[in-house]
Amino acid sequence: MNKVIVLLLTFSFFSCQQKEAKKEDTDKQKSCAKEKKFEMYEMSEMATLMEQMYAYNSQIKKLIVKGDTLGKYPEFFNKIYTAKFTTPSDNDAFFKENAKKYIEAQRLIYSDPKNVKANFNKGLDACITCHQGKCGGPIPRIKKLYIQ
Repeated sequence: MNKVIVLLLTFSFFSCQQKEAKKEDTDKQKSCAKEKKFEMYEMSEMATLMEQMYAYNSQIKKLIVKGDTLGKYPEFFNKIYTAKFTTPSDNDAFFKENAKKYIEAQRLIYSDPKNVKANFNKGLDACITCHQGKCGGPIPRIKKLYIQ
């Protein structure tokens, strides 16, 4: 009988401790939830523009490979010179030089149909060179655009 009472008391003791620990964990979670506000990530103008240029170049690549006509140079690419960056200091001489090379190559895609593949790839070279110096994350994705 004594063993049963000791066993019940031991079980009760540990049961209460577990409840208190769970209550403390729940209180900590509530406290953290109050401290941290959920913030939605918003892309900068430059990040948005680069996404648009990537999508556009994906479509142009398909047209070039098929040998279709491309139409006119997309003027929205010129926003590369004025779009706001996530980190404003990234808009430096290095970026501006590579942006210029990129735009020159893009313009040649539309004005020099004999060398359209080479000019398309030159534009991608400018992207990769710039991203190697700034933000390497998109490089594997950009490389997929190359025309062999």
